[in-house]
Amino acid sequence: MKIHRRSVLVLLTLIALLALSACAPPATPVAPPAAEPPAATDQPATTDQTTAEQPAAAAVTLTWALWGSPEEVVSHQRVADAFMAEHPEIKIEIWNQPWDDYFTKIQALWASGDTALIPDIAFLWPTPRYAAEGVLENLDSFIEQSGYNLDDYWPGLLESAKYQGSVYGFPRDIEVNVLYYNKDLFDAAGLAYPDETWTWDELTAAAEALTVPGERYGLAMEGGKFSKWLNQNGGAILDDYVNPSKCMLAEPASVEAVAFFADLMNKGYAMRPADLGQAGGDQAVFIADQAAMIIQNTSRVSGFNQAGKAYDVAVVPIPEGGQRWNAAGGAAWVMSAGSDAKDAAWTFLSWLQSTEGGEQVYTAAGEIFPALQSTANSPAFMTDQAPANKQAIIDEAAASGVGGFGYFPEWGELDGSVIGPGMDLIWSGEADPATALPALCEQVDAFLASYGYPK
Repeated sequence: MKIHRRSVLVLLTLIALLALSACAPPATPVAPPAAEPPAATDQPATTDQTTAEQPAAAAVTLTWALWGSPEEVVSHQRVADAFMAEHPEIKIEIWNQPWDDYFTKIQALWASGDTALIPDIAFLWPTPRYAAEGVLENLDSFIEQSGYNLDDYWPGLLESAKYQGSVYGFPRDIEVNVLYYNKDLFDAAGLAYPDETWTWDELTAAAEALTVPGERYGLAMEGGKFSKWLNQNGGAILDDYVNPSKCMLAEPASVEAVAFFADLMNKGYAMRPADLGQAGGDQAVFIADQAAMIIQNTSRVSGFNQAGKAYDVAVVPIPEGGQRWNAAGGAAWVMSAGSDAKDAAWTFLSWLQSTEGGEQVYTAAGEIFPALQSTANSPAFMTDQAPANKQAIIDEAAASGVGGFGYFPEWGELDGSVIGPGMDLIWSGEADPATALPALCEQVDAFLASYGYPK
C-alpha cells in the first residue's frame, strides 16, 4: 500500500510539470536554466564541465645545489627566476651550503639514494673525481640528441669536466688570470703601462721600481697560480694530465720558471703567498696600495670598480721566446645520475650554459668571465665599465689549455698532500728550487705509482 501511494504522487507531479510547461509563454523575463544558450561545441555540457575541472599539469621541481654566501645565493636566485619565466613548467629550488660544508653534505645526499633529496643539478669541482664515483650523469647522449654546441667553449676548458673521454659537466666560467695594475702608482713612478710586448724582464724591472720596502710590493700573486709561469716557459707539472707516469717539475724549463717567481719574492719585489693571505688577499692589498700589480682572475673586477680604483689589466708578461698560456678550468654544472627528472634537468642545464640564458645573466652582472666564447664577445661582457682593456682577458682566454692541474680522480689528494706543501717551502724561502724540485718529483712519482699510474 505504501508503494502504491508513492507511485500516484510521482505520476501527479509529472502531469503538473507537463501542464505548466505547455502553458509557459515563448519568452520569459527570466529564462529557466534549460533555456540558456548552448555552448559553442557539440560536446555535452557534462563533458565541458569535466574538461574545465581538469587540473593543470604540475610543474616539475628540480633541486639546484650550489655553494656560496647568502649574497651569492641572491645572484643564483636571479638566474633561477629568469629560467622559470621562460619555462613555467619547471620549478627550481636552490639547495645552498657554505663551501666548507658543501662537499660533505652533497655526498651524503647522493649516498642516501633518495631521489627526493638528491640534487638534480649541482655546482661541482673537480668533476672527474665524482664521475669516477658514479654519482654523475654522462651527458654525451643529451649533447648528441640536442645538438648542443661544444665548440663554443674556450680551448681545453671542457677537459676539466670529462672522465674517460665523456662529458660529465659544463664549466660555468673560466679562470682567466691577467695582470692588474694601479695606474696612479705607475704614473707616479713614471712607468709605461704594461702591454702585450712585456716579457719577464719588463715585469721584474717594473716590480722593482714600484716596490717601497716596508710599504708596498711591486707584485702580489697566489702561489697556487705558479703553473702559469711553468707553461709560459715550456715546463710542466706532469707528463700527462689524464694518465700521468712521472713528475716534470725537475725539468730545466720548470726549474727556471719556479726560480723566476721565487727570485721576485726573495728580492722583496713580490709578496710571499703566506704574507698575502695574512694581509687579507690580493684584492685587499691592491685596494690599499700595498701592491702595485696583482695576477688574478676576473673575480676582482667588481671589487675594484666599487672601490673606485684607477686600474686596468694586461696580458701576463711571458719569457723571451715563451708562449702565452692560461689554465683551462672552472667549476662545472653537473647532473646527478640519481635524478628522477633528467629531461627537465637537461633543459635547465643547457639553458644555464647558453649565451641567451644563464651565461648572459651571470656575465652581465659582472660575476664571471664566461665559459662560452660567444658570451664573452657579446654586449654582456663588452661593456663600458672598467677594465678598459677587456681584449687582454679575451686574449688570455684564447691561450687556454691543459697544464694547470690533473684530470684524474686522485689529483686533489696529490696536489693537497704532496705538490702544494712542497711548493710552499719554496715560496717561503725555506727551499731552493734547484734542489727542492727533484726531491719533490720523487714524492710525486711514488704517489702516482701507489695508485697504479700510468694505467
